[in-house]
Amino acid sequence: MAKEKGRKLIAQNKKARHDYLIIDTYEAGLVLTGTEVKSLRQGRASLADGFVQLDGHEAWLHNVHVPEYSQGTWTNHSARRKRKLLLHREEIDKLESKSQETGHTIVPLALYFKDGRAKIEIALAKGKKEYDKRQTLREKQDRRETERAISAVRRQQRA
Repeated sequence: MAKEKGRKLIAQNKKARHDYLIIDTYEAGLVLTGTEVKSLRQGRASLADGFVQLDGHEAWLHNVHVPEYSQGTWTNHSARRKRKLLLHREEIDKLESKSQETGHTIVPLALYFKDGRAKIEIALAKGKKEYDKRQTLREKQDRRETERAISAVRRQQRA
């Protein structure tokens, strides 16, 4: 069997990009059990309530929902257990120092397979205020409207 290449997305946390200002992103490996990997290969996971906590120079992923594997036996995993993240020492130290600043947190952005291995993209983020969220939404809407207007003018010029 040929080893799969490339990146296969499993789950994405779109709400994180809306609720947080992303400062820096990191790619981390995950320590998983066999049934968790099988469940992820079926494309089932949710990052909605997930967060990363740093304990004693180790990074742990909390509240990420990986449903139990349907063909699993008594060895099946619990759906919301904490999972260890595999990061380099320098990355953990950097995250630890930055996350202790007020308003900073570490959130998961995407869960995917890269060359057959489960990876998670985590981000050092700062929480947005309600007015920041509204402004971001307004800018996005303005960009869309200008693109529509430009494309409408181009269509009229072609006709």
